Amino acid sequence: MKKSVILLVLLLIVGGAYYSRTKNISSKSPVKLYWFIPDGMRAEPGLFNIYAWAREGKLPNIKKLMDRGTFGYSYPNFPSHTPTNFATLLTGSMPEIHGVDDGPMREVGKPLDAVAVPGFRSTAKKVAPIWKTLEEAGMKVAILSVPGSTPPEIQKGVVIRGRWGGWGADFASLNFETLGDLSQRKKQGRGTRLFYFGPQLTQYLDGVTPTGWDNPPISFADPLEVTLVGWGTPVYAYIYDSTNDEKKSADRVLFSLDKKNKLGDIAVGDWTDWHPISLVWKTADASVSVDSHVKAGVIKLGDNGFFRIRLLYDALNRNITFPESAADALEKSVGPMVDFADNFPAQLVYYPEDKKAFMDEAKLSFDWHTKAIGAMVKDFSPDVVIHDIYTPNQMLTSKWWMGSIDPKSASYAAVPASEREALWQEVQDMYKRLDGMIGEILKVADKNTYIVLSSDHGAVPQDRSVNLNNIFASKGWLKFTIDPKTGEPVIDWKQSKVMYLKMAHVYINPNGLAGPYVRATGAQYEALREDVIATLKDLKDENGVSPVVEVVKWEDAREFMQLDPSRIGDLVIANTPGYGWNEEMTADLAPFSAPLVSGYKQAIKSENVPGMWTPFIMAGPGIKKNNFLGDKPFSLIQQYPTIMKALGVKIPDFVQGKPLDIFSR
Repeated sequence: MKKSVILLVLLLIVGGAYYSRTKNISSKSPVKLYWFIPDGMRAEPGLFNIYAWAREGKLPNIKKLMDRGTFGYSYPNFPSHTPTNFATLLTGSMPEIHGVDDGPMREVGKPLDAVAVPGFRSTAKKVAPIWKTLEEAGMKVAILSVPGSTPPEIQKGVVIRGRWGGWGADFASLNFETLGDLSQRKKQGRGTRLFYFGPQLTQYLDGVTPTGWDNPPISFADPLEVTLVGWGTPVYAYIYDSTNDEKKSADRVLFSLDKKNKLGDIAVGDWTDWHPISLVWKTADASVSVDSHVKAGVIKLGDNGFFRIRLLYDALNRNITFPESAADALEKSVGPMVDFADNFPAQLVYYPEDKKAFMDEAKLSFDWHTKAIGAMVKDFSPDVVIHDIYTPNQMLTSKWWMGSIDPKSASYAAVPASEREALWQEVQDMYKRLDGMIGEILKVADKNTYIVLSSDHGAVPQDRSVNLNNIFASKGWLKFTIDPKTGEPVIDWKQSKVMYLKMAHVYINPNGLAGPYVRATGAQYEALREDVIATLKDLKDENGVSPVVEVVKWEDAREFMQLDPSRIGDLVIANTPGYGWNEEMTADLAPFSAPLVSGYKQAIKSENVPGMWTPFIMAGPGIKKNNFLGDKPFSLIQQYPTIMKALGVKIPDFVQGKPLDIFSR
């Protein structure tokens, strides 16, 4: 009898401890998490002091989170860009553990002329992300537009568009522009392609005399017809002059799928409504017809038949969500999706009119993501939501803002004060849109919800591009020619010994870089590598400034940069803020050039660069209120274990970060 009583007491004690540890995830009263991670949301004590903006009343919802929780600054790990730092946030570990050293990663044993491991794919990570661990703990997770989330790794939750994960039918928006004399096409080179090696983001073609149109509009100049073929389906554009002003220049475009029914008839700067369209997604094995939507915009029309037109494609479809039915639910609740403005590399940076197109897309993106917050919770009833929006990064790294508003930019002084004030207002309006999204999160949160705001990196001005491959070519280490029609480089891998590849890697082999890549050894290799190091360290611009902060050999990268040595070059290089490594090549072999964009973040050692810092705010039960962690930033790896501790879920052994001291009990 006594043994039975003792056993019962022990069971009650153990059970009570288990209940205390797991009560936050019980099905009756779950503690919830909404982790909002806007990509590229810069925050630091100086220029982008969002906490001061909040106290001034500009960001009222961020102020509510500050009052209810703890806030401070975090810094990204090298190479300080999206795939690496999302992997760090989502695993609580550095690249030496999670394996995502970069976006486009190469590996020993595989050719350098193709990406071996795409950093945006979920399979690039070598350890489990937070959503897998939380699902194993009994939570239902919904993931929206988060890099590294596809192919899906969860079984019971919801995954919406893992950005650039190479999974599902992902229809990028496209530009169409007059081919003309090829000058603009050659200027873009590989910059027309998604990530420089994927599908074309800008297509060049010439207009023809219209044929087969039912009841075309009257034109006071010779009209043009352009067939805009995107993702396997043509959209016909009828470009015409609607004004009898004797200028003989086009000012409107009529769009149609069949030359009979209108998609829209719009002027320069305008957009049509969304219309249904059937697109084709091609893989190596098959072609799939996908129901989607299209929205057309006219960016610019000019003399001699010049046109610049953009087609937005609905970023949401049944082939890019898990489960497929999630797309139907969100389309019904929110409508066609604009996930983010522009693309990578940036396409809306070539003409002044591109800025308006960018701003229009940014608004559409924020509208969709803001509405999606309530819809995600209502439609899917998750315990956890992890949500990213990429538009902040696109704005701060585009052409139009950072170079004019940050005093560290070389072009800052040349910008009139009135223009700078207007640009600052546009940036702050973007932060207000983020604040509005947080307001929607507050609406769907209950008293048991943890709300976390963080980001993967900030952004700083870029004044100069450092054309490393031009430099290597001028030394005779790299051999290439330029395609006269496209401006794209054609690399002679067999005759090339040294090459820079994104975002921070130099590959070296004195016997050539063709075929499966191998780590060279021996005296000849070491001599060449030392010569490359000396060339990089001696490099200076016309002002005598060195763009190189640090050069690390691959065998030392784990110690000095906490990188996985199996997925890096022979050298890893960090750049001085204001200078960005450029992979592209030109016939003139110029070592430096003016970048098309004015902001960037790649390959910067960020701990002591405040422009690269990000916000961290956490509010919820048991979190210290109105608690500022100070102006000194902490590593991104500390956020994951802090969240796990709050949720009462065991922190995996691979996690390198430690929970922040932000708990009131």
